[in-house]
Amino acid sequence: MKIDCIVIDDEPLARKGITRAIKDIPYLNLIGEFSNPTEAIELLSTQKIDLMFLDIQMPKLSGIEFLKSQKNLPPSIIISAHHNFALESFELDVIDYVLKPFRFDRFAKAVNKAKEFIELRNHSASNRLTHPDYFFVKCNNAYQKILYRDLLYVQAMQNYVVIQTESKQHICYLSLSMVAEYLPAAMFIKVQKSYIVSIPKIDSVDQDGVTIAGTRIPISRDHKEEILALIIGNNLLKRT
Repeated sequence: MKIDCIVIDDEPLARKGITRAIKDIPYLNLIGEFSNPTEAIELLSTQKIDLMFLDIQMPKLSGIEFLKSQKNLPPSIIISAHHNFALESFELDVIDYVLKPFRFDRFAKAVNKAKEFIELRNHSASNRLTHPDYFFVKCNNAYQKILYRDLLYVQAMQNYVVIQTESKQHICYLSLSMVAEYLPAAMFIKVQKSYIVSIPKIDSVDQDGVTIAGTRIPISRDHKEEILALIIGNNLLKRT
């Protein structure tokens, strides 16, 4: 499988280092390199790109601002000299956050993570049709089977997620968006930036949060009414 990618970085030497590393990974196919995000918008709107390598601090538009302002962007790996943007980047569902100057093995690890995500996403639709009751995740060098009916919630922890089922906790080197690709929208809902919960497993809900198996999870203030409506729906018994 070939992964078409682009590089967005305002520093010529940094772009050169990234493109050299890309050429050393056989399944990566470099489509273009850009000195700022605005230059890449036209290409992204006309051609399918599988992966972006994105800097943070750039003139005109930062990497963070670019991720926030655009819809349907490809999965991204942040490559930055500044560690203090890592948490915000992971909240935007980037694949990984690599600090400059990087070693090739660290770069390859991030790319391999992106490859796994892209392969999972590309096969998710057919897998859901073939196996509608479960999916697999890679945790601790093994593939764990997760049944939808057993899944309680998924919590994002920077570049990891905690997948909590009724019987076990799985800690996986994934992003929240990766797991979300496999979750049926009718059964699961993102209640805030760090949590996806199983609607059937919710024991109680109020204006501030939901409770699942004794765990209290807060609801996003910005989307509270929308989330409550989706959770409760037409299933509220009340005096008329």
